[in-house]
Amino acid sequence: MNMIVSKFGGSSLSDASQIKKVCDIIIGNADRKIIVVSAPGVRMANDIKVTDLLISLARERLSGADGDVFFVKILDRFSDIAVALHIEEVLPVIKSHITDTISPVCENQDRYLDAVKSLGEHCCARIVAAYLNRIGVKATFCEPKEFGLLLSSSLGRVSVLEESYDHLSALKNIEGICVFPGFYGYSLEGDIITFTRGGSDVTGSILAAAVDAKVYENWTDVDCVYAVNPKLVTSPFPVHEITYAEMRELAYAGFAVLHEEALYPAYRKGIPVHVRNTNNPSKEGTYIVAKRSVYDSLITGIAGANGFCTLNIKKYLMNREVGFAMKVLGIIADEGLSIEHMPSGIDSVSIVLRTADFTAEKERLIVERVKKDLNVDDVSVTRKLAIVMIVGEAMANTVGTTARAAQALSKAGINLEIINQGASEISVMFGIREEYCNYAVRILYNEFFMK
Repeated sequence: MNMIVSKFGGSSLSDASQIKKVCDIIIGNADRKIIVVSAPGVRMANDIKVTDLLISLARERLSGADGDVFFVKILDRFSDIAVALHIEEVLPVIKSHITDTISPVCENQDRYLDAVKSLGEHCCARIVAAYLNRIGVKATFCEPKEFGLLLSSSLGRVSVLEESYDHLSALKNIEGICVFPGFYGYSLEGDIITFTRGGSDVTGSILAAAVDAKVYENWTDVDCVYAVNPKLVTSPFPVHEITYAEMRELAYAGFAVLHEEALYPAYRKGIPVHVRNTNNPSKEGTYIVAKRSVYDSLITGIAGANGFCTLNIKKYLMNREVGFAMKVLGIIADEGLSIEHMPSGIDSVSIVLRTADFTAEKERLIVERVKKDLNVDDVSVTRKLAIVMIVGEAMANTVGTTARAAQALSKAGINLEIINQGASEISVMFGIREEYCNYAVRILYNEFFMK
């Protein structure tokens, strides 16, 4: 089946004129049968995304206030779009759904917040479907609950239940175009669960895998994937082809083009992901594939992200102690934390963690247990760290790349707290102080792309 799943981000759906562009793209290829939409994004500088308005509304109501100011702003956004598209008939349905969702406030604050946050995608999908029908294109609004997009949430991690793929395969039998809201699904108990921000990317990938799409298009506001964040350098190097593994590494380290969990469903089915620009659809874009056919450069991309810390443990003859690492990992797992990296020496190990997860209370409990249970010589925590990564499959067959990067950072006066190379040899991670993150990315870009 030559079906295309197309996801459109918030910038592509920010107002009526953008939605018209989206619908022109949809009807430009008869294979585009499943459309995943985000909530409307910003229209101009200092504008507010609909999702942020919804979060403010939910927090107001949770605090005991009525939230009417945000309620009106949200309705006005959707009303402006619907009126401009001449689909005013959809507004009573939207208003009723928003009203029913925000009232009454439920006792489970997390579930209430998820339900309110989902309204942006839900209402936007209704608008897109209504507009397509108005211009003579048969389209159906497809609710995630009706088609069985089931999610689970544990320790802050949201994952799709395997049976969802069988349920969602029915979408390929929908007559005309299916317009599916991104970002959220349902628990087995019937509660709405949202992915983290940018989660519509994940929804699109799940749907592409469920219907065995020939390609998953991810429409955004950039012409392609670039070797570096285009906000950091002038005229960044364009990447026309990149592997799932490379993109996964870059997304993890701060690349904002795709949600870091969006690739796995497509990867599992071998479905290419095509990143394209809604505002410039004639551009080639970037294909994310299993295996590259062309290597334009030694380094595919460079990315950096703040928000990391390390748990540093020292113990003489650590390498002789059988099961030491497993005991450390067990202590960390008991506190519900996942490990990002674990560089080590013969008598020391550093556990890289996300700062947001490694709270002061968790730090206290873990440090106490490490000292008590493992009888270590020293344990300390280093916070306010960033990770900067250079990624590229061509690195595996090239000598001296890590040394070249480290030397460039050293010459720039950036101290390296951590160096860690992945087993696949397609990435090298440098741990540095947060204040040097963007500077380090620029230094590495100059080293590998400007010489």
